[in-house]
Amino acid sequence: MGCVSTAVAQHERQVLGIIPSAFTVNNLVGETCGKEIKVATMQERLVMMMELSDAFIALPGGFGTLEELFQMISWAQLSIHNKPIGVLNINGFFNGLLSFVDHAVKQEFITPRARKILISATTADELVDKLQAFRFESDPALSKLKWSPSSSQKEKLDLTLRL
Repeated sequence: MGCVSTAVAQHERQVLGIIPSAFTVNNLVGETCGKEIKVATMQERLVMMMELSDAFIALPGGFGTLEELFQMISWAQLSIHNKPIGVLNINGFFNGLLSFVDHAVKQEFITPRARKILISATTADELVDKLQAFRFESDPALSKLKWSPSSSQKEKLDLTLRL
């Protein structure tokens, strides 16, 4: 991520790093260019990324990249957000993943509508064009879910012990 943010900053574009505090110990993330927001947890990072981003692009990476990619896809499927999500499939890096997702569609674990959430392209220009053309198509049943904090609060139980 450091190489990407440095390149963006060198082209005089906005850089925003949302970094869990644990990563700032021993300078694990290195020098930050642009604005930096420190958060307590990875979950808080994902929520803030969702709130502040216009779209999500995954570059080749490891488990952390995949976790964040699938979290955003899941949230889109549940209509928590309606932002475009793409992978930059450089040198076929994501071919296996895309084949797996297509296999899950064939096996009916992922709906064709949900499959459209994940966009892929082999060049940055093509990916940006596809992200800009993306039109979110929510699942009618899932789009009725309410995700506000008040709707997720459980009724308090009276657990008073009476003798």
